Amino acid sequence: MTGSNALNVIDAGPEHAAVIVDIIHRSFGARPVLDPPTRALDETVESVAETLRTAGGLLVERRGLPMGALLFDESRPGRLGLRRVCVDPDIQARGVASAMVGVAEDTAEERGKDGIWLDVREELPDTVQFWSRRLYHPVGRDEPFIEFGKTLWLAREVPTPEEMQALATRLAPLLRAGDLLVLSGDLGAGKTTFTQGLGEALGVRGPITSPTFVLARTHPSLVDGPPLVHVDAYRLGSLNEIDDLDLDSTTDSAVTVVEWGDGMAEQLTDSWLHVKIEVRGPRPIDPLGTPHDGDVPDEVDPRVVTIKPHGPRWVGVPLRSTLLG
Repeated sequence: MTGSNALNVIDAGPEHAAVIVDIIHRSFGARPVLDPPTRALDETVESVAETLRTAGGLLVERRGLPMGALLFDESRPGRLGLRRVCVDPDIQARGVASAMVGVAEDTAEERGKDGIWLDVREELPDTVQFWSRRLYHPVGRDEPFIEFGKTLWLAREVPTPEEMQALATRLAPLLRAGDLLVLSGDLGAGKTTFTQGLGEALGVRGPITSPTFVLARTHPSLVDGPPLVHVDAYRLGSLNEIDDLDLDSTTDSAVTVVEWGDGMAEQLTDSWLHVKIEVRGPRPIDPLGTPHDGDVPDEVDPRVVTIKPHGPRWVGVPLRSTLLG
């Protein structure tokens, strides 16, 4: 942000402990009295300084005035914890908390984490709603706390079809029956190439080709695993048409991959992976306008694959460390 009203989010150190303790005490002190009472008011300059020294935290300022803060928690492998997330009670609803959350997610990414967790008091519905709106999902309960979590999305460049299949191969061990993948990308981007790598890694019967004219094809497992249901929604025009494929009958027992399924396939379950494939450079186009991702020779233009998890199924799953490691 720029201008006189810009927020400055600082990577806080022990030298900021006194300021952060003051914000914590004023913020948590202004909240309703809870049973059991919050332990945030027990924080001291010394305890906060130690947390900032070992795990770090954030301090938000505007025009040099402190407005919000949070502390990090490094106690759980692969995930970054957020503690004492607080905003000055006199300046609520000015984007301070959202700014902190955005920078916290960037920090988790920079530290090589797969996701974020935090505990929220269930007696504070506005706080629960705040995190839910930012796509954090409840994954556990230890009264009076609800544990919320979020898995970070990732993007990586994939230079060749072989590496596209290799990326899918690395993803396959994270999948289980009931998982849904929604693939998007232009004609010839590599959606079927990705699915071929996935099918081989899952050990299903092939060959896997574009199911454009069949619409849906089931590939049984050869290794006592879940089948792969491969769907092409390119020629479907509405939610009703995807309903006609009766995918509900197989979704729970199979790994389902839907090409061209944006805005339609997500209705099948509360959790899915969105795999978006973008071509960086000229792409091959069939003059008939038919997708043929796996059949075009000499596809050498690099792709960027973005994988975004949606829903509680993916909270805590090591997507980034598995696919980027």
